[in-house]
Amino acid sequence: MEASKAAEVIRQEGFVILSQLIDAELIAKLKQALAPWLQGRYPGRNNFEGFSTERVYALLAKDEVFAELVEHPIVLGIIDQLLAQDYLLSANLAINIHPGETPQPYHTDASGMPHTDRSGPHGISAIWALDDFTEENGATELIPRSHLWQGEQPREDDERAIKAIMPAGSVLLFSGSLYHRGGANHGQENRLAITPQYCQPWLRQLENMVLVVPPKMAAKYSERIQALLGYSVRAPGFMGYVDGLHPRRLIDQSYQGRKARGELS
Repeated sequence: MEASKAAEVIRQEGFVILSQLIDAELIAKLKQALAPWLQGRYPGRNNFEGFSTERVYALLAKDEVFAELVEHPIVLGIIDQLLAQDYLLSANLAINIHPGETPQPYHTDASGMPHTDRSGPHGISAIWALDDFTEENGATELIPRSHLWQGEQPREDDERAIKAIMPAGSVLLFSGSLYHRGGANHGQENRLAITPQYCQPWLRQLENMVLVVPPKMAAKYSERIQALLGYSVRAPGFMGYVDGLHPRRLIDQSYQGRKARGELS
C-alpha cells in the first residue's frame, strides 16, 4: 500500500495493518535480543500492564537491532504524512502476553498528552507482531473510527471492537487517539510484540529518551534515530537546544572522545 493511501486510511479509520514487512530472520534476531529480559521475572505491576504480561522498556538502550523497527522506511514514510516535521519517538517497548492474561482496559496512547484536542493526530503508534496475532492469543483489540469521537467512551465489551489479526512480521499502525487494548490470551502460547510510539515535536515523550539513550550510546545510531530520540530541534525555531547549541553537538563530542580513546575504529 502506498504511503499516502495508508495515511489516509489512518485518518479515516484510525488504523491500518501492513502485512509481513519484516522477515523471519529479523524476527529471530529481535527475539534473541529480547530473550535475556523475558525470563518471567518481571510481570506487570497492575491491570494495565497485565499481571500475566512482561514488558521490556528502553529497547534502544538494550540492543541496536531494535532500531530496524523504529526507523523502518515504510512506517516512517507513512508517519511523515501524519505528524509534523521533527516528530519524536515517545516510547519503545516490548509486550509479551502470556496465556491466561485478561483483557487490558480500553485506552488511547494519547491519554498521557494533556491539553491536546482530537482535531488531528498528536501521535502515531506501531505494534509489530513478532508472533502471529490470532483470535485466541491476545491480539490487539481496537474500535475503528474511535479516534474521531468527541467525549464518547468505549464500553468494557464494546461490540464495535475488532481484533488485529495478522501474521508475524506485520505491523499495526494507528492514531494515538484510537481506543484499543491488549486482548485476553486464551491460547497456549505467548504473544510477543514491539511497539514504537511517535509523537508531535512539541509534546513531551512518554519515555525520557535522552536519559535512556545518552550521547555516548546515541552515537552508535543513525542521524534519524538520534533525531527521533530528541537529539534534534524543532523547525522553524530552535526548541530543544542545549546551552544555546544543537543537541547533536553532545553526540559529536562523545563520538570524538571515544574515537580518541580508541573505543571506535
